[in-house]
Amino acid sequence: MSWTLEVRHVTEYRYANPVSFGEHRLMFRPRAGHDIRVLDDSLTVSPEADVHWIQDVFSNSVALVKPRWAADRFRVECGFVIDHAGIPNLELPIEPRAARWPFDYTAEERRDLAALLDPHYGDPDGRLHEWMRPFLFGPGRPGTRETLVAMTNAIKAQFRYQRRDQEGTQSPDETLRLGSGTCRDFALLLMEAARRMGIASRFVSGYLYDPAVDGDMGEMLGAGATHAWVHVYLPGAGWVPFDPTNSPFRRREPHPRGRGSRPLPGGSAHGVVVRRARRFPRVARRRHGAAAQGVVEGELKF
Repeated sequence: MSWTLEVRHVTEYRYANPVSFGEHRLMFRPRAGHDIRVLDDSLTVSPEADVHWIQDVFSNSVALVKPRWAADRFRVECGFVIDHAGIPNLELPIEPRAARWPFDYTAEERRDLAALLDPHYGDPDGRLHEWMRPFLFGPGRPGTRETLVAMTNAIKAQFRYQRRDQEGTQSPDETLRLGSGTCRDFALLLMEAARRMGIASRFVSGYLYDPAVDGDMGEMLGAGATHAWVHVYLPGAGWVPFDPTNSPFRRREPHPRGRGSRPLPGGSAHGVVVRRARRFPRVARRRHGAAAQGVVEGELKF
């Protein structure tokens, strides 16, 4: 059974004095596929801007936005309507060769998945290796899907969800050391663990439906805002989604807006953001600061 959802996303910056704008890159349009149809979408920018659409290296839809004049406010309002089919993600069959870990991809698969197999972060103190050990080194070869599900559930059970609006993502080592993080931190932890198992994985960002809006029971962390989770490539089943913030998806995946080999910049931005102009000179020097990207370099993403 499919369902129809409408999403409205507003991001706003206000400044004490008019500022000039560079080109901004906006990523909000959902990824269409056999399970998601985009019925309508809209983009409104203030001040008036030139807008061009492109597809990035991962075929994500990206709007290039260049405001035409200076202003003391920058506002983006995005909206879309989608039809979402329910896909039984955890019931999709896996090829027998990949049913237990470790397994090997075919030579063709390895060529296509190469950029998604190598870990992007180090493990300087061995925390990630020690965290993974109980899942991998028991008696016999563990089931591949069962191991990934166990890791996903363990992240939800062992770590404290702590909402953070600042730009950037914690390294897996930092998340393990702190014992807390956001959805994007948990997604990166699971992604790096899967890659160390030799399993291709990619970072996914999108929108998570909150059942509480319709009076349903249950808590969905990160609902009502942009959310991050992981796709893992399992031969036979293809790309299977795992959400370490809310445990595995048993009915349907959220609504992806972008996928990549590493965390998508600006995944934390949602709702209305207000910055005072006097802070920009200091924040702009930060390499990954939201103000530096939105005002100085023009790299606001959400």
